[in-house]
This record gives sequence, C-alpha cells and structure tokens, in this order.
Amino acid sequence: MRYAVFLCWPALLLALLLSSYLNVIKPGRDFTSCPLPPTPDYTQSAYWAALPTRPDAADSVPAHSGLHDQQAMAPVDVFFVHPTTYFGRTTWNANLADRKTNRFTDASTMRRQASVFNGTARIYAPRYRQATLFSFFDEVSPSGKEALEQAYVDVKTAFQYYLAHYNQGRPFIIAGHSQGTFHAARLLRELVDQDPKLRSQLVAAYLIGFNVKSSEYQVLRPCQDSTETGCYVAWNSVEWGNEYPPFQGGVAVNPLTWKTDTVAAPATLNLGGVPYTFNKIDKAVADAKVHDGLVWLHAPKPIGYPRFLVPGRPELRHSFHIADYALFYMNIRQNAATRVRAYERRSNGQ
Repeated sequence: MRYAVFLCWPALLLALLLSSYLNVIKPGRDFTSCPLPPTPDYTQSAYWAALPTRPDAADSVPAHSGLHDQQAMAPVDVFFVHPTTYFGRTTWNANLADRKTNRFTDASTMRRQASVFNGTARIYAPRYRQATLFSFFDEVSPSGKEALEQAYVDVKTAFQYYLAHYNQGRPFIIAGHSQGTFHAARLLRELVDQDPKLRSQLVAAYLIGFNVKSSEYQVLRPCQDSTETGCYVAWNSVEWGNEYPPFQGGVAVNPLTWKTDTVAAPATLNLGGVPYTFNKIDKAVADAKVHDGLVWLHAPKPIGYPRFLVPGRPELRHSFHIADYALFYMNIRQNAATRVRAYERRSNGQ
C-alpha cells in the first residue's frame, strides 16, 4: 500500500521527489514529536477548497470546451476529497494556513478533477490536514499511518458538518482521488454502508486512484453499468499489457463502458480527455480494458497525460495515475449526469 497512492503533480518533479532520495521529503521527527497544525473549523468557508455558494477553482471548465458550470441548478451534491498536494517535512500533516499548498490544491485538483462534477452537482470539498507524501512510503515507523489517521479525522468531521448543515436531505455523490479516495472509501465504509438513510441518498461514489477491495463493504457493491445508483466505481490507469501488483485483486470499473467485465473498449468510446493544461478536450484520447484490478490503456498520443515516472521504481513507470481523471474527463462528466437522472427516475417511481 505504501507506494500505491500518488498525487497530481508534474511527472518530472515527481521523478525528482520519489527517486531513491525519499529522505528528502521525510519529516525530521516522528509523528508524536511534531506539532499538529491547528484544527480546521468547517463553519468557516476558508476551510473549504470548494463551496457552491462562492467562486472557486471547482467552477472551472476546460477552455474552448463549450461546457458550463451549472452548480446553481444542480439537483445533487458532491463531497469531493482531494489527493495529496502537500510534500512538507516540518510536520506530518499539512497546515491549512499554508497558502502555497492551498493554491496548489486549488489550481490542480479542484480545477482539474473536482470540476468534472460541476455540470451536475454542487461541489463541497474540504481542506484537511492531509498526510504528507512520505506517509505512503513510511514502512518503518507508525508515523505515516498516524498522519493518515489524523487526515481522516478531518475528512470525517467535514463530511458530518456537510450532512448537518449543507446537505438538507439532498442526494449526494462521494468522490476522491489517491489519498482522497483512501479517506473517501473509509467514509463510505464507516458512515454510509451501514446507514440505510445515507445509502438511500447516495447516487454513486467515484473511488479513483486507490486499491478498493471487492470485500470493502457489507452492502455497497461496484456499479455494473452506467445507470446503476447506490454503488461505486474505482480504477487505476496503467499502460496496456503491464501488471501492477499493488492493485491486483482490487475493483476496476471500465470508465468507457462502466462495466466490470474484461471486454476492451475502443478509444472511439472516449468522449474526451482534458490535458494538464486544461485548455482543450482531446476526443478518443485513450481506450480502456479491465485487467486484474487495473484499467489498461494504450499510451495517449496527445501530450498532457503524464506517466508516473519514478527512477528506481520500474514497476511504476507505466502508471497513468496522475491522469486517472484527465484521460476520461468527459466520460466521468457524462456519467455523473446519467446516474443523477437515473436516481431521479427511481426516486419518482419511474
């Protein structure tokens, strides 16, 4: 698990960060010796990276796409948990007063990932004391695990605040990526899976970029088609033909067909990827095939969909983890709308 979780970050910098010099990003003290940053106050809008009641990066749409932010009219909500955007070593958990980290969170994950839902859902995305990147590589001490636990406490608190003060009984989507999915998957397990009321409000969960096991939940199950609701989808993108042991045995739903079978879906079914520059839509950018907990794809020809290049980690060089959302941006956007319509029909007894 320790190196199965990544983040949205330019591939070259990732290569520098995650080479054999992991000690460069290792906090200088263990978790219990580091000061814990101040607790977020979710009554204050500053502790949310995205709220539908104010302008923020999640309102963005790709340039020249013809898409529009429609949160004002959206019939459902999305609770989005962002991936790792903190690489500090002074503390194991991010300080939410760190403007640099907040700006990067907004410019990257809010803009390039959370925005995929703004045509269908009102977006609520908390800032949280995320665990620093090294936490996923800490195989010696308990500090990484403790940092992740602290991060989850914040995410859970934010979700409970959302339910109590923002949701007002509306249907919702839960979504995340990488570290965000690590926490979102646990939220589903602890708060939604065993609660019939919350399950009845769940349109779907998008648990992308993490190894979600088929045995994760007692009631919730992977979605089997594009219209099923009250279920979850998950995938991890790698280049066609490559094995990736950390994700073997996990759930993989094909983001072009929304099925769990192993039938290869051609790139013609790809409605469009959005590159890192967020300035266009590349139609038919990638195909997709489910294989043993992975989604295989042939390398996209347009630039802007970086591999996860890590010197000394040959098992990772074929990963498109950074582009898990980007490669299938338009399919995710369309599918969220499709599931919302299906949820509304079922709620109305149609």
